[in-house]
Amino acid sequence: MSVNIFGDQVTEERAENARLSSFVGAIAVGDLVKTTLGPKGMDKLLQSSSSGDSMVTNDGATILKAIPFDNPAAKVLVNIAKVQDDEVGDGTTSVTVFGSELLREAEKLVDQKIHPQTIIEGYRIACRAALAELESLAVNNVDDETKFREDLINIAKTTLSSKILSQDKEYFAKLAVDAILRLGGSTNLDRIQIIKKAGGKLSDSFLDEGFILDKRIGVGQPKTLKNAKILIANTSMDTDKVKIFGAKFKVDATSKLAELERAEKEKMKAKVEKIQKFGINCFVNRQLIYDWPEQLLSDAGITTIEHADFEGVERLALVTGGEVASTFDNPEKVKLGYCDSIEEVIIGEDIMTKFSGVAAGQACTIVLRGATEQVIDEADRSLHDALSVLSQTTKETRTVLGGGCSEMNMARAVEQAAQKESGKKSLAIEAYARALRQLPTILCDNAGYDSSELVSRLRSSIYNGMSSSGLNLNEGTVDDMRRLGVLESYKLKRAVVSSASEAAEVLLRVDNIIRAKPRTADRGMH
Repeated sequence: MSVNIFGDQVTEERAENARLSSFVGAIAVGDLVKTTLGPKGMDKLLQSSSSGDSMVTNDGATILKAIPFDNPAAKVLVNIAKVQDDEVGDGTTSVTVFGSELLREAEKLVDQKIHPQTIIEGYRIACRAALAELESLAVNNVDDETKFREDLINIAKTTLSSKILSQDKEYFAKLAVDAILRLGGSTNLDRIQIIKKAGGKLSDSFLDEGFILDKRIGVGQPKTLKNAKILIANTSMDTDKVKIFGAKFKVDATSKLAELERAEKEKMKAKVEKIQKFGINCFVNRQLIYDWPEQLLSDAGITTIEHADFEGVERLALVTGGEVASTFDNPEKVKLGYCDSIEEVIIGEDIMTKFSGVAAGQACTIVLRGATEQVIDEADRSLHDALSVLSQTTKETRTVLGGGCSEMNMARAVEQAAQKESGKKSLAIEAYARALRQLPTILCDNAGYDSSELVSRLRSSIYNGMSSSGLNLNEGTVDDMRRLGVLESYKLKRAVVSSASEAAEVLLRVDNIIRAKPRTADRGMH
C-alpha cells in the first residue's frame, strides 16, 4: 500500500509514467513543427482564440512561442528553440525536431530495459563524435573576399529557401548580404531598420543605403536639407505650462491670464534660443512640437521633425553618431548627429523622411512590401533569420554543407564511434546516429519523395566517401551540395547538435514529475 504524503491538489508521476509523459510531450512537439522543415516545408496558421488575430509562419521559434504547452517536456523543447533563435537566429525547427528524435530513440532503448544513465553516456560520446566530424567538414573562406561573399549569399539562399521568400530568394539573399556587409562585422542588427508597408509585391522590397524615419518634416519647411547637423532630443516642446501640480489659479482679470500665457511663451522662447545655440539645422524630437516653437525654429532656419517615437530616436542617434539630449544648457557636452542630406520620400502611400550619407555608414533600411500584413510579417521573420545567421557568419566564418549532407556525415562518424564501444552504450550511440539520419528523412517526406529510397542512396553515397553529397529536393535526387551551393553556417549546425543533445539529456534524467498548484494563502503550511 502506498502512502500518500502529498497535500491536496498535488499529483505525482513516477518512473515509467514520468518518463513516458516527458517523451510523449517532446515527441509531440517535434511532430508539430517537423512539417515546416526544409525547402518544401509547410507553414502553420496560428489564430488567437481571444483576439482573433491570425499569423501564418514557418519559423519554429515563432510557432512554439505562440502555443501554450502544459507538458513540462514540451516546454524544454520550446526553450531550446528560443535559445537557438536568440543565439543564431535560425535553425529553430531543426533543433526542436532533432531533440525530439533523440528522445524517440531513447524511448525505444528504455523499453529494452537500458538504463537512462547509460543512454546519456552513449549520447554524450555520440555528440562529441558528431561535433568533431562537423568541425572537420567545415570550410573557411574568409581570406578570399569574393568567395566569402559567395558563401554568404549561398547561406542566405539556403536559409530563405525554406521560408516565404523562397520565390525571390536570389533577390533577398543579395539584399541581406549587402545589408550585413555594411555592418562591417558587427552583429548589432539594430542598425538595419526594417520598415513594413503593405501594398505591392514581395519583390518590390528594396534596400536603402540611408536611414528612413516614418515621420514627416515640419509644416512649411524645406523638404530637402544638405549637410545636416542634427540635434536629437527628448523634451516637451508643447506650451510649457507653469507646472504647479494640484494648484488652481484664480485671476480677477483676463489681463492676468494673458500674463501667464506670456510667461509660458517666454519660457518656450528661451528654450528655443538655447536650441539655436547648438548651430544645428535639423531638430528631431521624440515628443510633439507645438506650432509656436515650430514657427520659431523655422524662422531660425532649423528643420524640425516631431514625435519620432522612442525607437526612431534611439536608432537615429545610433546611426548618425549623435546622442539623445534632454537638457540644452551645455551645448559643448552634447554629441550632434551628422548626415549628408535629409529629404522626404514617398513609399507606398506614405511620406517619410530619409537620412542619406549617415555618419555611421553601417546603417541601412530595408523596406518590405507585400500583399497583406501576414505576408509582410512572415517576410520580416524570414529576413530576420537570414540577417541573424549572416551576421553570426561574419564572426564565425566557417561553413558546412546543407541538404542533409552534414547530418549524414555526422551519422557515419557516430556509427564508427559505436563500433569502438562495448556493451549497452554502443546501442545508445547507434540510436543517436539514427536520430541524425531522421533529419534528411524528414526533408524528403516534406518534399513528397520516397524517403527510404533517397536517404539510403544518400547514405551509401556518403559512406563511399563522396562526402559532399546531399539531397537535391527540387529534383528528388542525390546531388553534390558544394556544386549546388547549399551552404549553412557552421555555428548554426553546431548549436543545433549540442543544444538538442543537452535538452534530450535533461529530459532523460527525469524520473519523477510532481505537479502542484502554487501555494496560496489558504493552502499554507499547516
